This record gives sequence, structure tokens and C-alpha cells, in this order.
Amino acid sequence: MDSIASGRQALPRLTLATLPTPAKILATCILVTLGIGMLGALGQIIIHDIIPTFYSPSSTSAATGPDSGHEGMPMDAPASPSSSGRGDLFADLAVAEPEAPPPFYEGEQFVWTLKWTHIHLFGMSMIFICLGAVTIFLDVGWQWRCWLVALPFGGVLIDIMAMWLKAFISPAFFWLHIPGGGLFAIVFVYVSLKALHDMWIKPRNPKAQGHF
Repeated sequence: MDSIASGRQALPRLTLATLPTPAKILATCILVTLGIGMLGALGQIIIHDIIPTFYSPSSTSAATGPDSGHEGMPMDAPASPSSSGRGDLFADLAVAEPEAPPPFYEGEQFVWTLKWTHIHLFGMSMIFICLGAVTIFLDVGWQWRCWLVALPFGGVLIDIMAMWLKAFISPAFFWLHIPGGGLFAIVFVYVSLKALHDMWIKPRNPKAQGHF
């Protein structure tokens, strides 16, 4: 056992700086591609979530605009019984029976949230599997690498939890998207910059020793 331990200590630790050039190019392409995807996701979050949350156009101006019908009434407003072609005498004869609400698991909100969850979870997990493969070769301590591998997955789980809580408990849980998304965004930026520095800027040290 002592000979095995001493043999492992004698082996140089494999880091990004000691990788061959083709492996460095592959790691760089992975980081650049993921970075472009992250920027696209950030733009989608701003347009799809943040702007609608803090800004909603006034319906008053649309109702009194040039495309409105009568003053203060939009064109798509439901017509009154007197203007529908049927007189008031027969307007109330055909009364539709109220439909029973669908089960919770068949509701549109539940189905959409469930679909969003599995797409988001699978997609982000694949991203952080690729990022974790780069992280384990960073020239930092093993404990710090363990945290860098695990934290993005925790951020994704917080992000998904925020979506469910926001949809079925209270819209105030929208703010959980900030720590959830911020967690994996910060880790991604740090790992990317550190990896690029280790591969292309930091001089290679072939005498580096230690455990992988």
C-alpha cells in the first residue's frame, strides 16, 4: 500500500496546462460554445421574464388608439347582444352549461411547467457535465474543484424550484431565479476564465506534483 501511495505521489498531476494542444483546443471550443449559449439564454431571460415582470404596456392607450372602434372600446371587445344579429328576446335562451375544471395534472399550467422542467433539467445538466469535465483539470485544490462541479447543479435545482413555486404558490418566488441562475452563471464565468488562463496564458510546469 505504501508503494502504491508513493507511486501516485510521484506521478505529475494532469492539469489543463499539461494537456496536449488538441485537447486544449477542444476544451476551448467547448467553453466558447457554452458561453455563446449562455449569452443567448441571458437574452431570453431578459426579454421573456424580466421585462414582462417590471413593464406591462398600458391597455388604456391601446383602447383609445386609432384602431379602436367606439371611443374607449377596442376593436376586439365582445359584441353586445343587440349588435350580434339576435335580438334581446332570444339572447338568453341558449345558456351553455359550465364545464367542470380539468384535474390538476391535466391543467395547462401544470403540463407546461412539467415539460419545461424536464427540458431545462436535461439541457442544463448536459452543459454542466461538459463544464465539470473541464473543471476537474483546473489548477486549484481538489476541494475547490469539488464545489465548482457540484454548485451549478444546485443552481439549476433552485431555478426549477422557483418555477414551480412561482406558478402554484406565489409570483413572489420569481426572485429565486436570481440566486439559482446567478449561482451557475458565476461558476461558469470563473471556470471559463480560469481554464483559458491555465491553457493559454499560464506557463506550463512539467514538474508539478500531487494527486489528481
